Amino acid sequence: MTEKSAVIIEEPKDDRSVLARARRIVVKVGSSSLTSIKGGISEESLTALSDVLAAKHNAGTEIILVSSGAISAGLAPLGLVKRPRDLATQQAAASVGQGLLMARYTHAFGAHGVTVSQVLLTADDLMRRSHHTNAFRALNRLLNLGVVPVVNENDTVATHKIRFGDNDRLSALVAHLVRADALLLLSDVDSIYDGPPAKGAKRISQVDGPEDLEAVTIGKPGKAGVGTGGMQTKVEAAIMAADSGIPALVTSTANAAAALAGEDVGTWFTVNSGRKSVRMMWLAHLAHVQGRLFLDDGAVHAVRDNRYSLLPAGISSVDGTFEAGDAVEMVAGDGTVIARGLVNYSSEELPQMLGRSTVELGESLGRGFDREVVHIDDLVLV
Repeated sequence: MTEKSAVIIEEPKDDRSVLARARRIVVKVGSSSLTSIKGGISEESLTALSDVLAAKHNAGTEIILVSSGAISAGLAPLGLVKRPRDLATQQAAASVGQGLLMARYTHAFGAHGVTVSQVLLTADDLMRRSHHTNAFRALNRLLNLGVVPVVNENDTVATHKIRFGDNDRLSALVAHLVRADALLLLSDVDSIYDGPPAKGAKRISQVDGPEDLEAVTIGKPGKAGVGTGGMQTKVEAAIMAADSGIPALVTSTANAAAALAGEDVGTWFTVNSGRKSVRMMWLAHLAHVQGRLFLDDGAVHAVRDNRYSLLPAGISSVDGTFEAGDAVEMVAGDGTVIARGLVNYSSEELPQMLGRSTVELGESLGRGFDREVVHIDDLVLV
């Protein structure tokens, strides 16, 4: 008898080669890579990036471009010398700049026979189920039609409370929304370093979890003064993506072609969790926390270790002002935040409920007070 040889099926590697063979990639580029306050949109920078992305698109990879730059592009036409701090002026600049930015992208990609579209999103569009579904359908259909969607936050109508705050984190949510194979975050820095590069710091090639960066000081927004993120938000976005099952690479815009070819550039964030819902990603990383619930040891064990809902009996005190449905943090006795969740009661209702069982509360306060304070379906560990 002849012995049959075993067939070995190689598992897909979680390394930079993912970018070379990916079917669908979300690419985010920051304002500092495309614009300046003095000169507005840099034709050279935008065209160079568009050339790289169009080539990747024409080779068969679906590309979604999350592009900052609308506010920055609108500064010069409005006679503004620096990025405004007030929301109304930011919205005005975005309204002027978004059209200019899209005109440049249309021209640059068009030179390669590639059609682009404008997609403006707010946090509501990704948090509400009906909006979320519509956003997915629209983006998916555009990709099926061979279009490169250019996504930006809808700064003209977004409010402080529902803003993403920067396009780095928006790109992580978009990557999850469209079920991308990878996320590429581009800026003016080629990698994450373990200190200031000018002082001889070493490049961090790979990050397998947040603990790998605990001793690293991450940079703030750069000198250009046109962006909102800096390296800190890129790291947060990469961790968000990796936590939801999508690998991410942080590198410079100049390295875009090398990154998309799977070359050893930038800092690679490996996947460390299965895919979460967009809602849970938002709750873990972006939700505007309105208050804190301090838990006793039993409740910490139940929530963190056993993955149970939070009951009023396990809450020792409440801090902050919030309404039912707001996001709150759950805090252990030593001050460690263990989870975030959407609370079912207001800060006025909760104090009378602390330390009491749901059965007792239902009997003394009536129906509606016998529910969990935070249901497990509305709770995410952090």
